[in-house]
Amino acid sequence: MKLMKTSPSMAGVRNDFDRLFDRFFATPLWPLATPRVATDAMWEPSLDFSENPKEYLVRLEVPGMNRDDLDVNLDGNLLTLSGKRELHRQERGEDFLWEEREEGRFMRTLRLPGAVQEGKIDANYGDGVLTVKLPKAEASAKSKIAIK
Repeated sequence: MKLMKTSPSMAGVRNDFDRLFDRFFATPLWPLATPRVATDAMWEPSLDFSENPKEYLVRLEVPGMNRDDLDVNLDGNLLTLSGKRELHRQERGEDFLWEEREEGRFMRTLRLPGAVQEGKIDANYGDGVLTVKLPKAEASAKSKIAIK
């Protein structure tokens, strides 16, 4: 994943186009003609990644999930958020005319731009949003190295 800074207005337009193309290629043009097959497909929940002077913040939208179905892992400077969402299937005699809610496994990995204090990472889940706060590590003091 490549991080890049854009103006807020352009970022919104880019996200809109990304979602438009994702939906166009992910769903059939005629939803009634091609029934969805139940698979253990991957899906990608939306997230925000920001920082302030003290910490990095990650907010992941995962409504309808249980806290126990979410995992947060840090390996060096790679933060991985993963989980699995299962939706209740249709009742007998019920035929979906349109189905957009995604389910299955997901995994999002972010490369952190700086070091964090691993022992002070805080992850909370509420109102369908997983919030991970990663306190920045103190910058090491610069020192001059003598050349021998």
